[in-house]
Amino acid sequence: MLKGLAITPPVIGRISIGRVVEKNGKRLPEKSDEFQLTSQVQNRDGWVLHPLDEALRQVNGGGKLRAIPVRVLFNDPDLNLRAEFSMFDRETGRPICVGNGENCKRVTNEGVMSLPCPSPNVCAYSNGYCKPYGRLNVVIGEEDELGSFIFRTTSFNSIRTLAARLRYFSAVSGGLLATMPLELKLRGKSTTQSYRSAIYYVDLVVQSKLTLEEAIARARELDSQRKASGFDQAALDEVARLGFGNGAFEESGEDIPAVVEEFYPESEGGVETEADNGSPATVLKDKLERKVAMQVGGAS
Repeated sequence: MLKGLAITPPVIGRISIGRVVEKNGKRLPEKSDEFQLTSQVQNRDGWVLHPLDEALRQVNGGGKLRAIPVRVLFNDPDLNLRAEFSMFDRETGRPICVGNGENCKRVTNEGVMSLPCPSPNVCAYSNGYCKPYGRLNVVIGEEDELGSFIFRTTSFNSIRTLAARLRYFSAVSGGLLATMPLELKLRGKSTTQSYRSAIYYVDLVVQSKLTLEEAIARARELDSQRKASGFDQAALDEVARLGFGNGAFEESGEDIPAVVEEFYPESEGGVETEADNGSPATVLKDKLERKVAMQVGGAS
């Protein structure tokens, strides 16, 4: 195994709320009140929709996609949802400091160092650019048992809710989180900070038409079937844990464009409100696009 490279769950698609559109020559986020499932391919119009997006909409009668039946990969809640305080370099888009409020890994002139993490509100180093950043991997459909869709978010509401739900479902099911029939659900709320307008965050519940007791019974049944077939969930969790720990940071160079675009996808005012003219996200996006254009021009 290559050292220094985090081995993360295979991703076959993305889950997003809203999209990035071009207005007056700048790429800005557009709010939405529904999910989108996309592939990992972009064209001039943005991310290409995944075939499952249309399939789920048809099941829903062609309406808005506000609930997605899912399963998680691991029994350990922290392997399914990785949430950290993260700061990205505004010139390159690479992670430079990642912490949990107690300890952090920070890129310095002497290399990656382990340092105390006081949390963004009281950290002089962050200068306001450190945000909570969560990544949730889920399985959608039956075609790829180990291929996942990733949901990236900086929404405190989504991170807190998802973290709580994963731990609660793990507890009540006796640790059978990976076989629980679950559902991502979009919820709305209003706060004084959002000036009474609706903001949206992601919740995790048992699948529609199932009670919690029925969901637990199904989890036990599927777990028994898997064990009978030789499926080793504990080994899968351990391999994933070692893979995440193999690198200082989870994001790789290939992830940078998606991180740049999604690092501020949500805020208390709805989907991304910081990426306006001159904001860190927009400035970084423009810089990276100019750098790519120069590299392409120099190679031609």
